[in-house]
Amino acid sequence: MSTTVGDYILQRLREWGVDHVFGYAGDGINGLLSAWERADNQPRFVQARHEEMAAFEAVGYAKFTGRVGVCAATSGPGAIHLLNGLYDAKLDHVPVVAIVGQTARSAMGGSYQQEVDLHTLYKDVASDYCETVMVAEQLPNVLDRAIRIAASRRTVTALIIPSDLQELEYTAPSHAFKMVPSSTDLSWSAPVPAAADIERAAEILNAGEKVAILVGQGARGAVDEVTQLAQLTGAGVAKALLGKDVLPDDLPWVTGSIGLLGTRPSYEMMMDCDTLLVVGSNFPYSQFLPPFGQARAIQIDHDPTMIGMRYPFEVNLVGDATRTLHELLALVRPKNDRSWLEGIEANVSRWWEVMERRANTSADPINPELVFHELSPRLPSNAILAADSGSAANWYARHIRMRGEMRGSLSGTLATMGPGVPYVIGAKFGLPDRPGYALVGDGAMQMNGINELITIAKYWQEWADPRLVVAVLHNNDLNQVTWELRAMGGSPQFLPSQELPEFPYAGFARLLGLHGVTAEKPEEVGPAWDEALRADRPCVVEFRTDPAVPPIPPHATWDQLEKALESIVRGDTDRVNMVKEGVKSKVQEFLPGKS
Repeated sequence: MSTTVGDYILQRLREWGVDHVFGYAGDGINGLLSAWERADNQPRFVQARHEEMAAFEAVGYAKFTGRVGVCAATSGPGAIHLLNGLYDAKLDHVPVVAIVGQTARSAMGGSYQQEVDLHTLYKDVASDYCETVMVAEQLPNVLDRAIRIAASRRTVTALIIPSDLQELEYTAPSHAFKMVPSSTDLSWSAPVPAAADIERAAEILNAGEKVAILVGQGARGAVDEVTQLAQLTGAGVAKALLGKDVLPDDLPWVTGSIGLLGTRPSYEMMMDCDTLLVVGSNFPYSQFLPPFGQARAIQIDHDPTMIGMRYPFEVNLVGDATRTLHELLALVRPKNDRSWLEGIEANVSRWWEVMERRANTSADPINPELVFHELSPRLPSNAILAADSGSAANWYARHIRMRGEMRGSLSGTLATMGPGVPYVIGAKFGLPDRPGYALVGDGAMQMNGINELITIAKYWQEWADPRLVVAVLHNNDLNQVTWELRAMGGSPQFLPSQELPEFPYAGFARLLGLHGVTAEKPEEVGPAWDEALRADRPCVVEFRTDPAVPPIPPHATWDQLEKALESIVRGDTDRVNMVKEGVKSKVQEFLPGKS
C-alpha cells in the first residue's frame, strides 16, 4: 500500500521523537486517524474529553518534560476549541505544535460545513509560524519548520491540513526548482553577551550594598550559578511564579514568590534593595519591583525581544542564563558585610512562622491554608504539581515549599481557569514514573476538571507510578473573584455570579473507579492527605474549605483589608461580624498599619 500524506506526517513526527499527541477525533482529520491505525498508534494518540483539554495536556507535557508538546483537532469547532490552551502556551513561552484539519480543498471558499478561515483565526496565537499545506510536496518542510520554530523560540506553531490531502499519496519534494528540501537535525547554541557588557553588569553588582535577585523559568538551568552569585553578593532571591521550582525553598535566602500571590519577604526585599538582577523572567508587575530611581538594575534573558521590559534596566544582557552568569561570576567580588543577607534570612524565617500560624488559625469549616500547609511536607521530593487559577494559586505560591527535584507550574501569564488537571495528565504521559498533584478550586473543577477525571480513569493503569492526586477546595464560591470584588470594587459577594452548585467530587471519582477522600473538619486534613498519597490509584481528595479566608497581597495593610471586609456587611450581619473578627485575628500581627 502506498504511503499517504497522513502516514507521512506520523512518520515524520516519530523521526522528531514525538511520542504523544493529545487530541480529539473529527472528520476533518479522518485521514490522520486512519494513518494512526495503520501506524499501530505511534506516536500515541491520547484522547482528551475536549480539544481545549488536549491543548492544556500538550502544554503540561511540554512544561514538565522540556520537549515539544503536540495536539491535534478537527476542522472548524475542534480547531477553535484548541485556542485557549494554545494561548496559554504562547504567553508562558511553551513549545507546542497544533495540527488541525480543514475542509477539503475543493470546498474552500464555498461556505461549506465547518469551514472556518483557520489561517486568520490562528495568525495571532501561532504568529511565529502558521501554514496551510496545499500539496504533499510541502512536506516535510512545513512540519519540520513548525517543530523547529516551536522548540527554538518556545512558542506555538500550527499546521492546517485539508481533509482530502491527508488521504492522498505522499510525494516527496524533488531536486527541482521551487521545491524546498528539509531535515530533522536540531542543535542548540548558547549565546553569551559581549565581554564589555558583562563588565558593566559586574560593576553594578560590585557597587551595590543591598543586592536582590529575581529568577524566572529561564533560570532553571542555571541553579548552581544563581546560588554562587547569591552567596558572593549576599543577595536574597525571589521567584516569579513560573520559576517557583527553580530554587528550593529550604534555602534561607530564598524569599519565595513575588507579586500579588507572593510573600512578604520578597516584597520587602524589593522595596529596600539598591541593586536588582533579573534572570530569565518576564515578571510583569513593576509595582512589586524597587521604586524607580532607587535601584540600579540588570536583566539577563535569551530572548532579545523580551529584554529591557518592566523596569528601567541599566544593563540588558541577551544570552543564555547559565553561560552569562558563569562569565559574570568571574568578575563579581564577594561582599564582606552580611547584614543585608542576615536581615533577609530573618524575614524569611519569620515568614514561615507566620505561614504556620495562619494555616492553624480556625475557620469554618477548614482553613484552605491548612490544606496546603499539611500537604507540603508530605510531598515526595520528585513530585509534579500544577495549581489552577483562583485562590488555590495563592496557597500554592505561599505554602508549598519546593525541595529536591519537585516541579510545579500554573497558567502564569494567561491565568486561565481549568489547566490544573490536564497539566498533570500531560505530565504523567511524559513522566509516568513520577507522582502528580493537581491543586484546584471547585470552580476550575466544575469548568474542566470533572470531565478530565474520565481521561484519568481511561489511562491511569498504563502509568508506571499510578499516583495522581486531585485536591479540590470545595467552598461553592468563585473565591478569587469574590475577594477581588470586595477588595477592588467594594462589593459583597454577588451570588448569581459567584455561587457554585453543590457537587460530590470524591463521590464522582469513586464512580469512575478512582479513589475518593473527603475532609470536612480541620483534624481530618492530615489523615485525608495520608490516605490520598498512599492510594494505589489516582485519587480525588475533597476539602470543605472556608471561603472567608482572604488571599491577602503581600503589600496589603489592615486598613485596606478592613475596607474590603466592610463590603460584606451588606450580607448576613452575624456571620459577617464573625468573619471580620476572625480575619482580623488572622492577619493583624503581620500586616503593616495594623490596628
